[in-house]
Amino acid sequence: MRGFFRLPKLAGRFGHLRSTLLFVLGSVVGALGGLVVTGVSNLTQVLHHALFGLGAGARLSEQAALGHPLLAMVPAVGGILMGATIVLNRKYRKRQPVDPIEANALHGGRMSMRESAVITSQTVISSSFGASVGLEAGYTQLASAAGSWLATRFHLRRNEVRMLVGCGAAGAIAAAFGAPLTGAFYAFELIVGIYSIGLLAPVVGAALAGNLLAVQLGAVQTHIELGAIAAVGPSDIVAFVALGLIGGSFAVMLMRFVGLVERALVASRLPIWLRPAIGGLAVGGLGLITPQVLSSGHGALHLQFIQSFGLFALVGLLVLKSMASAISLGAGFRGGLFFASLFLGALIGKISAMGASLFGMQVDVGLAAVVGMAAVATGVVGGPLTLTFLILETTNDLAISGAVMVASAISGVLVREMFGFSFSTWRLHLRGESIRAPYDIGRIRSLTVGAIMRRDITTIEKETSLSEFRQRFPLGSTERVVAMDSNGAYEGIVLVAEAYQPWEGEEPLETIEPLLRHKDRFLLAGINASDAAAMFEREGSEELAVVENITSRKVIGLLTEAYLLRRYSAALDQGWKDLTS
Repeated sequence: MRGFFRLPKLAGRFGHLRSTLLFVLGSVVGALGGLVVTGVSNLTQVLHHALFGLGAGARLSEQAALGHPLLAMVPAVGGILMGATIVLNRKYRKRQPVDPIEANALHGGRMSMRESAVITSQTVISSSFGASVGLEAGYTQLASAAGSWLATRFHLRRNEVRMLVGCGAAGAIAAAFGAPLTGAFYAFELIVGIYSIGLLAPVVGAALAGNLLAVQLGAVQTHIELGAIAAVGPSDIVAFVALGLIGGSFAVMLMRFVGLVERALVASRLPIWLRPAIGGLAVGGLGLITPQVLSSGHGALHLQFIQSFGLFALVGLLVLKSMASAISLGAGFRGGLFFASLFLGALIGKISAMGASLFGMQVDVGLAAVVGMAAVATGVVGGPLTLTFLILETTNDLAISGAVMVASAISGVLVREMFGFSFSTWRLHLRGESIRAPYDIGRIRSLTVGAIMRRDITTIEKETSLSEFRQRFPLGSTERVVAMDSNGAYEGIVLVAEAYQPWEGEEPLETIEPLLRHKDRFLLAGINASDAAAMFEREGSEELAVVENITSRKVIGLLTEAYLLRRYSAALDQGWKDLTS
């Protein structure tokens, strides 16, 4: 019975139905994403009401003040719980958890349901107790893991596993914002890394299924009600470009601020389990000033579009919310910056419009807030089309599409040139990974020097005389010879053609030792092809020896740059075929 669910067998019987089966699986995964959003959002809302004593229908970040000063201790209590989960997770799970982007980039979409459930639980704790983080990371983590789990049950191909991981994220984001197109393009841009015809039906089906189920089950969706937006004129293009530059620059500063806080806490030598509690104390203190900095900020963003605030109040809130988000994430709370970046972007836009009015430039404050949201969130999240569709779906106003796209595009380019990472890939970079996008580089990572090197190498001792060398290796017999010492340790490479060239040195050439190239430059078998290619470029060499380890320097092979690049290109081509098939 188990074999019946192997999709390759089904495809063998009903090969023409494979696309239909994948569409069905994608829709199922999207519906699971909607279920995750419903459960997590409602649980978080219930905990907000219980922990902070909120009234019916109220949201934490829209409160004018905390109900009691002691409620400022709630984030610290959440930090203690968060610290406990960190200790337990480290005790029983030694490796770092894998998120959807990392899974699709390095592991062919393979994710752990248990790890993902832990991450989502930590996200719920963080947001429920008031830490300034969003739930979107928790939504996509568990929904994407469900897609990965289902794909492995059906024994799908590597590219199909990656696709269902994207379907999970699409369903979750669509359900969270009530925006199916946003969910679909979130998957295309941020989880799978490419748009193709083969991906369209499953991903769109997942986004629609996730949103529809969330609506039917009463999920706490994030509908952004912006009200009336002024008409956009051609003369406003300068303002849109400026907001794109400002938003992108602010996104870079915000991401660096998170890293700075994290490094400062590491340098403090505080135990890792204590850091969230310390961060919770700081966030609670900021919450005493204004509760708008607490949790993800859904209620606070709503306030920005129904109430008017002065310029100094907006600047103060921008600083406080940025501090709260950076402290929360840097201290070890789990979550993301997706919604926080929308809120901060709205503040940036309103501040910019008010600042422009001081110099006689008239920019509609509501429109500036919308464009600022798109600019900052694009810089942080890394998906220009995702944020463009989010704004369009939530405003139902196509007239502002030009403004949003201009600011998003400029912000995206600026962040890519200045910083090179979105927030998700920046966090991976801080862990030592160099992932910049979800493109499948897992095959390239597994393509090591040891797997592609030549083992049939020609060797000789470095003390060999020139005449003996010429006798053993006539011109045309081989191109290069690896020289070793008496213990078999690597000493360099001799090009046979150079051994027959006239010697221009002061002393006559007696041994081959003066001809040795790359004496201290060699490769290790475990280095991946990407790093090896960078080393060839840096050294300007065409061939390098491969040694067993740095200590023994025992030669085990030889690799030429030309052969490496051929294999590297073949791996890239195969990855591209998998993405587009």
